[in-house]
Amino acid sequence: QVQLVESGGGSVQAGGSLRLSCAASGRTFTSFAVGWFRRAPGQEREFVGAATRSSGLTYYADSALGRFTVSRDIDTNTWYLQMSNLNPRDTAVYYCATAAQSMSDSMGEYDRWGRGIQVTVSS
Repeated sequence: QVQLVESGGGSVQAGGSLRLSCAASGRTFTSFAVGWFRRAPGQEREFVGAATRSSGLTYYADSALGRFTVSRDIDTNTWYLQMSNLNPRDTAVYYCATAAQSMSDSMGEYDRWGRGIQVTVSS
């Protein structure tokens, strides 16, 4: 069974950058794509961005486009979310998740989830 562990979160001032990592371990990692989601206080979990495992094709939410980049290291089964020009609205718990068959912005397409990691952006 694949396990996902996020790291790299923390606190940063507005305008700053953070890079989150998602390490996959366990059974051979063959998922089609990995996505990043977030849940801000009092809000529902929302899609941030995703990338396919084989080609690295990416897809982003409008809120992330131009500021966030999803990438992966196939050799280490590690996925990254590089975030730049952060603002307080980006404050949330960030989750990575695997999708077996498609790259999607729908949570229903993702079958395994990490526990999440806190990102706090102060003004």
